[in-house]
Amino acid sequence: MTNNALGAAVLIAAALAIPEAAFARAAAPLVPTALVEEVKSASAGIEFMDYVGPGDVIKLEPSDLLVLSYLKSCEHETITGGTVRVGREQSEVEGGKVVRSKVPCNGGNMKLSRQQANASGASSYRLQNAHFEPTVYALPPVIEIPKLRGGDSRTLVIARTKRPSERVTVEIGDALSAGGFYDLANSEARLRPGALYTATLGSRTVTFKVDAKARTADKAGKTPIVSRLLRFPPG
Repeated sequence: MTNNALGAAVLIAAALAIPEAAFARAAAPLVPTALVEEVKSASAGIEFMDYVGPGDVIKLEPSDLLVLSYLKSCEHETITGGTVRVGREQSEVEGGKVVRSKVPCNGGNMKLSRQQANASGASSYRLQNAHFEPTVYALPPVIEIPKLRGGDSRTLVIARTKRPSERVTVEIGDALSAGGFYDLANSEARLRPGALYTATLGSRTVTFKVDAKARTADKAGKTPIVSRLLRFPPG
């Protein structure tokens, strides 16, 4: 695989003033349970790739569309209109329509920080020390970039385990230094189904597997992002 030095151009959530009537949340969720994969609403107050958590309330107009993917239950919801109350494994929808399906994702194996684990009542020791290699179920992966500090490296390296010559290098630069998401579809990288890779960003490292049945995500957006989401362990 050829080395690629690429600029980051991708999915960053902008900080917006959120109308309380549309989206009731005191702050960003300490324990995020669902990812906003699509939103078509002028008033919902949330954006593509936002995280939401238990107790968040989202009010939709009758023609508004919201697509949520739950990180633990792998529940994929397409919601039209109504009032949505985010739960831990699925949403409660009042006055609207919801269509649910199960999709492949890493489920409850997502690692939490100590603060998140304490808030959720989980065992921090178990979550941080259990041997776990996340799986990407569709290609290319979408990589969550953590907030970088001043001295942190801006170079993301993804190398195939035991075949380090098969690697891709992405220069994150300042565009994602505050955190966000990088879709490897914006590079020339081609990862192999069934292969094992290690992603490194400064001192952060995660080893992950590409599912043997992984296929390229369709351009129509029908492949859930949660199926190809890769997150670094908490620092």
